[in-house]
Amino acid sequence: MTIKHRLTFAFIKAAAPGKYSDGSGLWLFKRRDGGAQWFLRVTVHGRRKEMGLGGYPDVSLKDARKLAERWRSEALIGNDPIKARHRERRELSKAENTLSKIAHAAFEARKAELKGDGKAGRWFTPLELHVLPKIGSIPIEEIDQTDIKDALAPIWHSKADTARKAMNRLNLVFKYAVAMGLNVDLMATTKARELLGKTRHVTTHIPALHWNNVPAFYASLAEPSLVHLAMRLLILTGVRSAPLRFMRFDEIRDNIWTVPAENMKGRKGAVGDFRVPLSAEAWRVIELAAPFERDGFLFPNVRKGVMSDATMARMMERRGMHERPHGFRSSLRTWLAECTDAPHEVCETVLAHVNGTSVQRSYRRTDYLEQRAALMERWANFVASQSNSVELKNEKN
Repeated sequence: MTIKHRLTFAFIKAAAPGKYSDGSGLWLFKRRDGGAQWFLRVTVHGRRKEMGLGGYPDVSLKDARKLAERWRSEALIGNDPIKARHRERRELSKAENTLSKIAHAAFEARKAELKGDGKAGRWFTPLELHVLPKIGSIPIEEIDQTDIKDALAPIWHSKADTARKAMNRLNLVFKYAVAMGLNVDLMATTKARELLGKTRHVTTHIPALHWNNVPAFYASLAEPSLVHLAMRLLILTGVRSAPLRFMRFDEIRDNIWTVPAENMKGRKGAVGDFRVPLSAEAWRVIELAAPFERDGFLFPNVRKGVMSDATMARMMERRGMHERPHGFRSSLRTWLAECTDAPHEVCETVLAHVNGTSVQRSYRRTDYLEQRAALMERWANFVASQSNSVELKNEKN
């Protein structure tokens, strides 16, 4: 008859360094430094194996006996308890590594590259809204192209751009999972695209006012209200709405407005700070906006922060216009192409577009500031031509 439970708490506490059997294959190895380790001896397919069960006193005598009983039962039915424990741990890890968990981890890892550390949510939102609610709880190692197809099928044609972004983000999440050592199918997103087919969505460009009509619109912004002044400066500088709305007085020096990199479109550091030459007309608008300044911002919100992204668009909507503020960048670019002989690289730099390959950009160490300053002065003179005519007429009257 096999003797079990030989050891006692008192014996373990007083025992000298050495190995002591509790019976039925459970042993305690007490080290010279006072620490101790449990291990189980079992025979599997005629071969003796030793399996660690944890350190004492973290694993108590009672717990060690329970663990020994559990893994002995695996050996009795012919299973290797060490391999069985490895399989169990892998399954547990697999269950914990859900798509949602890995997606959040991938997002955290990429935040340093994203504008504003991704606080605007644009990187993660496509996943958060359209993918994770459906398959976020599934272990990422189990996700295949069918799961992805089913998640994105409802928006594949109706919201093609969002679906494309979600698919691209998923691909990055899967690459992150591979870096973690997880067994995922890196081709799952490619296969899902094949299953979904080519999107039927037709890209529609943001409506823009023809450059010939810009002076008349500019003249209609005669009221020195904050939204009118913001719209005027947006047209004069050709910047996007975000840099304009977050414009600060301390960013302006010597007729140059330096837009911080974090306010530029794209990933953090992809463009860097961007210098905008200010025309005489732009300076006139800035001086008119100066009384509205709050906390350093030239275009503050009524309550707090800065002007809303939708403020200027709503103003155009109220006028019955289908064009949008962002469209004035297109108006400016078309005017540059049709009314000036400025080189392509200079025209693209006016709009802060990235030109050429990375190698070409590394050798091109200029932002064409002087050429752009001359072009923006010409653009301002053209844009404000009708406004100046109206002002002269009013002065004569």
